[in-house]
Amino acid sequence: MKGNIKQSAGKGAYRSLVLTTFMAMVSVGCSGDNSAPIRIGATMSETGAYATQGIAARNGYLLCEAHVNAAGGVLGRDIQFIIHNDESNTERARELYSQLLDEEKVDAIMGPYGSTLTEAVAPITEQHRMVHISPLAATSSIWEQGRHHLFMVLPPAELFLVGLIDLADEQGFTRVAVLQEDSLFPRAAGGGAVAEAEARGMRVLVNHTYQSGTDDFSDVLQRIADENIEVVAMAASALDDFVKVRQQLDALGIQIKMFGNSGAVSQYQEALGTAAEGDLGLSAWEASLPNPGVAEFVADYAERFQMQPSFHAAGGYGSCQLLVEAVRRAGSLHTDALRQELLEMDHTTVFSRFKVDSRGYQIANQGVFVQWQNGEKVVVWPPTLATAELQLRNDVESE
Repeated sequence: MKGNIKQSAGKGAYRSLVLTTFMAMVSVGCSGDNSAPIRIGATMSETGAYATQGIAARNGYLLCEAHVNAAGGVLGRDIQFIIHNDESNTERARELYSQLLDEEKVDAIMGPYGSTLTEAVAPITEQHRMVHISPLAATSSIWEQGRHHLFMVLPPAELFLVGLIDLADEQGFTRVAVLQEDSLFPRAAGGGAVAEAEARGMRVLVNHTYQSGTDDFSDVLQRIADENIEVVAMAASALDDFVKVRQQLDALGIQIKMFGNSGAVSQYQEALGTAAEGDLGLSAWEASLPNPGVAEFVADYAERFQMQPSFHAAGGYGSCQLLVEAVRRAGSLHTDALRQELLEMDHTTVFSRFKVDSRGYQIANQGVFVQWQNGEKVVVWPPTLATAELQLRNDVESE
């Protein structure tokens, strides 16, 4: 048969036929049953230090699954998420991704929460040549190691606190403190804040890296008081760290003009109550953004999970949308076809605009900065997306 094909159509036609046949075989998935659901493996931090973010992202995956299937699926098949709890633990995450790929034989992979866990499992997904869309990892160094199948959705970590520095600069503040947890993402976000502040001629008088699990911040907070710091920029992986520092600042009676963190979630305001008034945080997504499908996503998420979605939830949902769109465009689950579609894609999901460079590194999403005003989050940066004007803490407290 091979000789006949070559004689009748030439080598090019033969290669085309083989490729078409192979792609068709792959497109029905590992099960060989083109009516079976497309099984998408992932882990999320349902317990442990990252549970607040991980549960929200898991919910985003599950809501996307429901919406995709209600709309008829993709390639004529439903999708089915297989999500395991990685317990916010790198070793457990590695075990589970190996299990998903080697034992459970899932058809596709989606990423876990955060840079630390993504860095831990990326060698496994890369070894298996599986497209790995990372919904909530942002540290640039992960994309600087020659990987070919990893895709960033968030703004790069180094940009997470840039909005805060820009807002502070506009107010004429020059005395800055940067606090960062000694972990992969926070170090990158803190470093980006330091670089941005110094580039603007601001003085970073306190640049402090603390160990994960720290409970007492009084020493560094006293330095902040002694240096008459106006702006505190903080990067951490866990919500609790932001709450502890905010509470201890108040307990010590230390007054600052602006306090901003690298992860604006509603649980921050719930934990602090009125003490959160005037504080700021990076959000990679808000319900006010003019992205397609936001209203339906917000309404359905609130109904199903009895809470409002955070940017982590939207990140999970939007990243699932990207995988489904790549499968739709490729007409296949073949990893090379999916990779090529993602590299070429310029697409806006519920979450954000997605466009990457040749490394799979995000170049279109910058995020927004929000401020808690009257118990609600409002967007104050960038100006083109702002829903309210910035209020300084003393102005907020005097109302």
